[in-house]
Amino acid sequence: MEPMKARTLLGALALVVLSLLVWELRWVLLVLFGAVVLAVALDVPISLLRRILPLNRPAALAIVLVGMTLVGWEIANLLLPELIQQVQQLIQLIPDLSRRLAALAADVPWLHDLERQLSSGTYWERLQPLGAQVLGVAGGAANITIQLLLMALLAILMALDPRSHQRLLVAATPAFYRARMGTLLAECRQALGGWLAGMTLSCVVVFLTTWAGLALLHVPLALLSGLVCGLLTFVPTIGPTAATLLPLAVSLLVSPAKVLQVLVLRLVLQNAEAFLLTPVLLKRTVNLLPTVALMAQLCLGALLGLPGLLLALPLVVVLQVLCKELLVRDIMDRWDGH
Repeated sequence: MEPMKARTLLGALALVVLSLLVWELRWVLLVLFGAVVLAVALDVPISLLRRILPLNRPAALAIVLVGMTLVGWEIANLLLPELIQQVQQLIQLIPDLSRRLAALAADVPWLHDLERQLSSGTYWERLQPLGAQVLGVAGGAANITIQLLLMALLAILMALDPRSHQRLLVAATPAFYRARMGTLLAECRQALGGWLAGMTLSCVVVFLTTWAGLALLHVPLALLSGLVCGLLTFVPTIGPTAATLLPLAVSLLVSPAKVLQVLVLRLVLQNAEAFLLTPVLLKRTVNLLPTVALMAQLCLGALLGLPGLLLALPLVVVLQVLCKELLVRDIMDRWDGH
């Protein structure tokens, strides 16, 4: 019994030490996982190009990077001038929007009391320590920039030679499980690549349809609102709802009837994307439950902030495949209860 207790104690101690080490290295692991996601995103067009043309991987990667740069440059030249103009217009509309919201708040008793308390200065004294946090924004932006550059470099290196990285992971597993580990890595890559491709198409469709719908309704800042709605589609459940606030706020400057029209438009597009488009695009990959996706976003967002919120769903895609294959098939299905 004593050797058994000693091994149990050592195992528990090792688990605690490993958990502490993972927590201390959480930002390194986050950058590494983000690089894996980007590498898989690059691998999708690389694999497609290599099936069409007899190219080696470095040449296909170079063509994909050059093509993405050229397409991004053309899109920027086409949309960036109007987008900058609409951002400047939004900055000019903020005072009018504030006055309109203040006028609406005057009709709501508890909002009127909140406005009076804010104007008394008590709350401003409590918010003064936030000034010190604002001073750290520049340093935080520089840190995020370095992390993104490092993430992009790691992604390119992984996409350049993914088999070597796969063999490294397979070699780190016991010999009897290496064949199974290779299969697991292939299934995770397929699920993650399919999810990224489907969500990218969904974002593009949401951007174009929202832009066209707002333009037909003659809502100001249609391009900017459509772009925000498209980008936030990558953050399901939370993103589309938050993205709707911008076109609603802008339409408030036109008329209350326009607000209702924009709300109906966004509800139709959001439900069509969530219940029709996305299930069709992701029917061959992992189908995430809304509750699981929302809980993952809330947990990782609380622990790691915005980077955790953005990488929550790719991580859930991988974990869902691992749970299905490891926990269900390799453990539960073989557990006969004797």
